[in-house]
Amino acid sequence: MIPLRRLSLYAASTGALLLTASPAAAAPREHVVVIDKMKFGPVAADLRKGDAIVWVNRDIFRHTATAANHSFDVELPPGAKVRMVLKGTGSIPFVCRYHPGMRGVLQIK
Repeated sequence: MIPLRRLSLYAASTGALLLTASPAAAAPREHVVVIDKMKFGPVAADLRKGDAIVWVNRDIFRHTATAANHSFDVELPPGAKVRMVLKGTGSIPFVCRYHPGMRGVLQIK
């Protein structure tokens, strides 16, 4: 039989362990993808569901960021900035509908 005092110390230490064992949910982050000289700039490698992407068009031409799976289609007139929140996970290829040579991939965890 375990003495009551030892049992309460065990319970207290176990409770503390349970509180510190679960990781805190990470706050959503914002990532910027710049379009310049007819190219999508680098995309962050550590994207997570709930993060936001700000698409910035620095070209003089209209562009889009259009997902191959139709999960997003962002219109970007010259000089525009558009913010979108990542709602899914997985590998999502995207392209500019007006300039099909402009391509990229979002890797979302």
